Amino acid sequence: MSRSTLAALERTRAISQHMHASTQAPPVLFETHGQVRKYILNRPKKLNALDTQMIDALRPFVEEWSRSSLSKILVGTGVGRGFCAGGDVAGVIELAKVEETRPQAVDFFKREFELDYLLAAVPEPYVAVLDGITMGGGVGLSVNASFRIGTENTVFAMPETKIGYCPDVGATFFLSRLDGEIGTYLALTGESIKGRDVYELGLATHYVPARRIPAILEKLAALDRQSWTVIDGIIEEHSQEREPHEPPPTFAGVQREILDSVFRHNRVEDIFADLRQVIETHDGEKIRAWAQHTLTAMELRSPTSLKVALAAVRKGKTSTLHAALQTELNIATAFCSGASNDFITGVTAVLVEKTKGRPAWEPSTVEEVNDTDVKAKFFSQFSPENGTAPTVDVPADVETIPSKVSSPMRFALPTEYEIREMVVGSHPSSGGSAITKEELVQKFVALRKSKMSVREKILDVVQRKCVEEPAEGEKYLKWKD
Repeated sequence: MSRSTLAALERTRAISQHMHASTQAPPVLFETHGQVRKYILNRPKKLNALDTQMIDALRPFVEEWSRSSLSKILVGTGVGRGFCAGGDVAGVIELAKVEETRPQAVDFFKREFELDYLLAAVPEPYVAVLDGITMGGGVGLSVNASFRIGTENTVFAMPETKIGYCPDVGATFFLSRLDGEIGTYLALTGESIKGRDVYELGLATHYVPARRIPAILEKLAALDRQSWTVIDGIIEEHSQEREPHEPPPTFAGVQREILDSVFRHNRVEDIFADLRQVIETHDGEKIRAWAQHTLTAMELRSPTSLKVALAAVRKGKTSTLHAALQTELNIATAFCSGASNDFITGVTAVLVEKTKGRPAWEPSTVEEVNDTDVKAKFFSQFSPENGTAPTVDVPADVETIPSKVSSPMRFALPTEYEIREMVVGSHPSSGGSAITKEELVQKFVALRKSKMSVREKILDVVQRKCVEEPAEGEKYLKWKD
């Protein structure tokens, strides 16, 4: 074959590749419908996993939307079976393996976390539709939204300990603020929460059958002017109560009490010990089975990741969202810089080679992981102050609402903390007097405007956390601890 023919073939191949690339749909789509400004994650074959191109497309859109003075509603959705299955970390570890490209790996996390903060701080209503797989990076995009719609298809997880990493994207902030120790459980085990449980545990603000989502978006687009309470009402009117054929809540009653007790510890070794004790001594078969399943799952996780994750979640409980994201970026820098090889080991085994069984973690057990080393390598060595980690930056001219950033639960079911305040008389609506069980229910039914499942949530918390003391012909509630 002549040189001219080869050159012609190369030109044809190059043109073909360019045309194919230009006809591919972009990984993020943007639409406007009346009041609604929508972003659509459009990488369905990868379950909309975030990569640098997607982050770079989303950030200017979010910044422009935040600066605009026009009244509007931001909506986030995904194409296919997932809202967003996480960050595309397989590419990240390839960059982290080589010293010259390692800063690019760290920069991916910096860009992702900055986008998460900007979305948490948007000044107008933000509706995230979690219809499908919502994990890792997808959680970061959505969990601080003022309205988070879960469906029967929602699968929520922070699975980082499975790949030798640590929950990030603000997880150490929001997981630490969930009721009891459910956030600690999710952070360490990497287990999934599905369907209605996502709503009832506070990870979503509403539960709506997937078939009703288009009707909600049409009504939002048709609004003359947006209103937080009107938006809440529109979503709530499309919600669906638990049907008789649906299974009961996964974490309630005695099982929830056991979970909170087991995961209350500040040492991973103590959590393991409590799980073993439950397996050996509890008289409930279902509880023993849950404890065995949980212990088996945790024994598969990276021991280093378990210790880093627990320490990060405990620190996040007293942090602002921005401070938590900075801590997580310091930790990400540490993992990318070789503070532990488990990140590369885990991603390679689980995501790249898709091998079965436990990856070759080093150290192999939690007892072998030195707590002093964990603190030094992951919480001291890498930081902007030391010049060893980048800073989570956000533009100074982007308006933030600190009260909303620190509390994404305004339209969710009442938290245990709110319920406790009402029982002890410190809630602004309590009146400062003793309260009966039914009065407590009615208070929150009124405050949440007859929101679905409020009564069930209140009664479950009362059963676990309160005692009833008789006085003057009534039974008044007293918080146990």
